[in-house]
Amino acid sequence: MKQLLQQLRTGETQLVEAPAPQASKGKLLIRTRTSLVSAGTERMLVEFGKANLIDKARQQPDKVRMVLDKVKTDGLATTLDAVRSKLNQPLPLGYCNVGRVEALGEGVSGFTSGDRVISNGPHADLVVVPKNLCARIPDQVDDESAAFTVLASIGLQGIRLAQPTLGEAFVVTGAGLIGLLTVQLLRAQGCRVLAIDVDGQRLELARQFGAETCNPAAGEDPVAAGLAFSRDQGIDGVIITASTKSSDPVSQAAQMCRKRGRIVLVGVTGLELSRADFYEKELSFQVSCSYGPGRYDPVYEEQGQDYPLGYVRWTEQRNFEAVLDMMASGRLDVAPLITHRFAFDEAPEAYAALIEDRSVLGILLQYSEEVDTDARLIPLQSAKEIDASKPVVGFIGAGNYASRVLIPAFQRAGAQLHTLVTESGISGALNGEKAGFANASTDVAGMLADPEINTVVVVTRHNSHAQIVRECLEAGKHVFVEKPLAINWEELAIVEQAYRDADGQQLMLGFNRRFAPLVQKMKGLLEPLREPKSFIMTVNAGAIPADHWTQDPGIGGGRIIGEACHFIDLMRYLAGAKIVSVQARRMERGQGAVSEDKAVIILGFADGSFGTIHYLANGASSFPKERIEVFVAGRVLQLDNFRKLKGFGWPGFSRMSRWKQDKGQAPCAQSFLRSIHDGESAPIPVEEVFEVARVTLEAADLLRSQ
Repeated sequence: MKQLLQQLRTGETQLVEAPAPQASKGKLLIRTRTSLVSAGTERMLVEFGKANLIDKARQQPDKVRMVLDKVKTDGLATTLDAVRSKLNQPLPLGYCNVGRVEALGEGVSGFTSGDRVISNGPHADLVVVPKNLCARIPDQVDDESAAFTVLASIGLQGIRLAQPTLGEAFVVTGAGLIGLLTVQLLRAQGCRVLAIDVDGQRLELARQFGAETCNPAAGEDPVAAGLAFSRDQGIDGVIITASTKSSDPVSQAAQMCRKRGRIVLVGVTGLELSRADFYEKELSFQVSCSYGPGRYDPVYEEQGQDYPLGYVRWTEQRNFEAVLDMMASGRLDVAPLITHRFAFDEAPEAYAALIEDRSVLGILLQYSEEVDTDARLIPLQSAKEIDASKPVVGFIGAGNYASRVLIPAFQRAGAQLHTLVTESGISGALNGEKAGFANASTDVAGMLADPEINTVVVVTRHNSHAQIVRECLEAGKHVFVEKPLAINWEELAIVEQAYRDADGQQLMLGFNRRFAPLVQKMKGLLEPLREPKSFIMTVNAGAIPADHWTQDPGIGGGRIIGEACHFIDLMRYLAGAKIVSVQARRMERGQGAVSEDKAVIILGFADGSFGTIHYLANGASSFPKERIEVFVAGRVLQLDNFRKLKGFGWPGFSRMSRWKQDKGQAPCAQSFLRSIHDGESAPIPVEEVFEVARVTLEAADLLRSQ
């Protein structure tokens, strides 16, 4: 398959070859027939990519502040690496897709193979889209018209928020694609419409659709035009579909509205508002969110749980269907909006036209039927000689952490990188090419069946770890799995049984912090001291939205299982003794509400040591993210962010610093690969791996039972 990507660093638009994806649970595999370039949004992305670093920073001052905060806590070098990595991650372009259903994932109903559907899939000849972001196309609607459905739904959601009634006077500011679609939808609801834009050709289209027009570029006053259009009573509602840094559209809307008029922002504008304009008229102002209710809700979009129609009449999928019905009845005409057609293979030329010609409106990309849906593996480079006596590594997963940190760590450690498997295929192709993998794939079973691969690294979402680890062990592979090992007791039992049944393969957890250079120094200082120690670990974890997948107990396991396990393992390593007791307490938020990511865990060890882990999501970002303190024998060690280690009362040691934060990922990978090559035991004893997993689950149970 091929997909169109935008290089964020250079602004280059390119087609990338990738292995074909498969229909996963709750999703449809769609063979694309045509897709629409969203001129406003995609032109903005391309122009942002082409801007230099200074201009990029000016456009995103909030991101600059985040970078400066990270420099203070993590250091300049670590921050620069993170920024470069972010800029080197290409963005998928497009969200207006039309195609035929090739396959249905588990749990998908309401669709059949061969259906013509619209979706918000990207510009690619094969796309995998959740079922609630798709809708069947009526027979009366051709593919080219259907491609405008998603854009029209954006305008429709703005209209629904404005709640127009028959006979009202509305203004649409910005006569681009969404604006012209909004004009037609308002007219279909019986509204009188005034369209405002600085482009005469677009205003001519608006007139064809039944609107009156105003062109500020020709010296016409938008406020005066609006008042005259309303017969001096004031406009009932304004829908702003323009994209500009200026606050003028909002200010003008307020001035032309009647008392208690409605203003809805669908596009992007400045928001320097005059309180007087809104106060005196009691105006309402609302920002519209994309296609409608359900947008950005992972339960609706990713898990496929619909909202009851009796309570939420119009979801994003139902908005899609409403637009398609309008097209089928002939009340929404998009043919005049089509200005260009390009073959998908000529997509870079389409984007060149988009940037060079500001009059461009609807660009359609047309796709060939010749795409191999069974091409689940593609070679990334010419075959290399494999040394079977050394680890030959396959990766499952290429998300942010895998691509930025773990794959480079294994690459530097000299791993023979064989196959990179991802769900979508495109991230595997991009990161696999960059890191030197021989192949990219979307087929886990095929990779596990490859006899050349003897070692697998698992970097997927947490709820998949246990099952994949079992499959790897059953396939005779050594396994390195990112934390956590399991997110519940049943999964842990599955892994423990699989390991007992394995034929000597290694099982290693990504507990990299115990391999960090400054932690190794701490361990060396503590090793000669046989008396009990007290540990304080403060984790300034930072807030994560409650609906983020890591917070979901069924997917991420929650932040204690998903991340605090790192610090349980680290304390176990520094203590050098078995954990014999676990206590935990979490913070109450008033009225009985509690929060798992604001908690304290107290561990007791067999040698009399004890320690507390303060895992907190309510701290300042300027404070060190991770601080480790050890009190023993009249001495103290303090480690901040794996960059600065201080000794207090320590004979012969006072401080050690590193110019760059190092959490031990590289030596962790090196030690794992070396142990396989040399036939030695795993760097982390498997008994400790299971011990830490059990303690982590016990701590989570204690917190959730309070």
